[in-house]
Amino acid sequence: MKRLYGLIAVLVLFLGFAFVQERHQDHGQTTGTPTVGILQLLSHPALDAIHKGIVHGLAEEGYHVGKNVKIDFQNAQNDQSNLKTMSARFVNERANVMIGIATPAAQALANASSTTPVVLGAITDPKGADLVKSNTRPGTNVTGVSDQAPLKAQLKLIQKIMPKMKTLGIIYTSSDDSATAQYHKFAALCKQEHVRLKAYSIANTNDLNQVAQQMVSQVDAVYVPTDNTVASAMQTLVATTNAKKIPVFPAVDTMVKAGGLATLSINQYKLGVETGKMTAAVLRGKDPATTPIQFERKGEMTVNLATAKKLGISLPKDVVKDAQAHGEVFK
Repeated sequence: MKRLYGLIAVLVLFLGFAFVQERHQDHGQTTGTPTVGILQLLSHPALDAIHKGIVHGLAEEGYHVGKNVKIDFQNAQNDQSNLKTMSARFVNERANVMIGIATPAAQALANASSTTPVVLGAITDPKGADLVKSNTRPGTNVTGVSDQAPLKAQLKLIQKIMPKMKTLGIIYTSSDDSATAQYHKFAALCKQEHVRLKAYSIANTNDLNQVAQQMVSQVDAVYVPTDNTVASAMQTLVATTNAKKIPVFPAVDTMVKAGGLATLSINQYKLGVETGKMTAAVLRGKDPATTPIQFERKGEMTVNLATAKKLGISLPKDVVKDAQAHGEVFK
């Protein structure tokens, strides 16, 4: 009888140990090194800058890759099936936090799990993209940082540089929720400011050259909202616009470096840093449901002097001075 009791005791201890081990493996988010899954829609300078900023922001908060945090970085290369597969990967590996860089990536993550925290890596319109119930109180497992451009300030900059402009064109991707939302806001602003705006939309990068060719014959300048498809093919756009001496004013600083003329925009790298810091807060237990979406309001002047020279445009001295003092100048 004693042997039987002893055997039972050993069995209970063994089963208890196995249960603890299973929970340790299945719920690694509560023990050991935390995992942060980063899902990026595709590669282009703006999104790459956000990614680098995220890593920096985590480090500033004490989370160093290879020491006390693991980062699983996945790039979907603009493929919807990849977004779904990679999101499922993060859920299956029980990542502590998932970060979405660009709206489609964030939407894929939010669809993959309603419990794992999702941090938005610079998403233009979180509420409009149905990622949160409210920007002030998300009410879900999603929170993060918005890259909503200072549209009014950008329009004023265009008017300042192009005082004789009669028609302003805007080109955006019709399937991009963020770009479409910005188009509508910018159109309303132009109407309010009595600026004639002519809109052009594309379905993908294959449309860009043809649509741009049509556009440059009908406008005096071009505005590009925060649009990942256009950003990934910026060289195609500026090759067409430069040939007709039409300046491009992008919403994002990295697109100025790629050939745009000027912008007053939110720095993409700094947005990434703030995303990394918010991720660190969530790792420490902050609840996304009650964490407001963070909006960066202060834009930085960015100008491309080489583009200005190609187009024969003389940038106002105070604009260049502002870029030199507080932003960035590309030569």
